[in-house]
Amino acid sequence: MGGHGHGHGMEIPSPDRYNLENYPALNKYRERLAREGLKDPWLRNDAWRYTPKLGTKAHRVSLLLRGWKLGVPAFLITIAAEKLLQMVKKDDQDGDKHH
Repeated sequence: MGGHGHGHGMEIPSPDRYNLENYPALNKYRERLAREGLKDPWLRNDAWRYTPKLGTKAHRVSLLLRGWKLGVPAFLITIAAEKLLQMVKKDDQDGDKHH
């Protein structure tokens, strides 16, 4: 499917590269499961979410907010341009009525 010499673009890391001992939140969760006699064999697959570089809450918020510096001014300029165009259009329509 696809192919045509194009690369994958994104490399998916193996879950084996994550050592759960380095993730206190996941250790706490694993211990809580163990107290109830349960085990999550897929827990290591979620370790990337707790890697500071990739998935902390602060990082996800910063990703959400990173476009605001350009987005808010662009939004305001668009609103101003639309208001200006509405005023010009209204002036043109008013001019036609008086003739």
